[in-house]
Amino acid sequence: MKIKKGDKVKILIGKDKGRTGEVVLSFPKKRTVLISGLNLFKKHIKSTPQTKGGIVEKERPLGVSKVMLICPSCKKTIRVKYQIDKSGSKYRICPKCKSLLDQKIVKK
Repeated sequence: MKIKKGDKVKILIGKDKGRTGEVVLSFPKKRTVLISGLNLFKKHIKSTPQTKGGIVEKERPLGVSKVMLICPSCKKTIRVKYQIDKSGSKYRICPKCKSLLDQKIVKK
């Protein structure tokens, strides 16, 4: 998956379309990401002896295809490209400004 924890993303589809946020968790097997403060829904909780009942707002994971990564240097939405150097290290790069998005991913 090309989007990872800590990345800034922009939502493309849904009720929060156009809003930006930071990825808190990523679920590669389900191909979803959890974005802080976005894609909220209300859940009614029944009271128990240990917890108080009421209406609670929770965050719902969003599909990776519905978000787009924002480059930290040029502040534009991008599709991630990969580059492999001579030592075999793999890097994520921005195709628009050619800057590195993070440190090396895999070293062979």
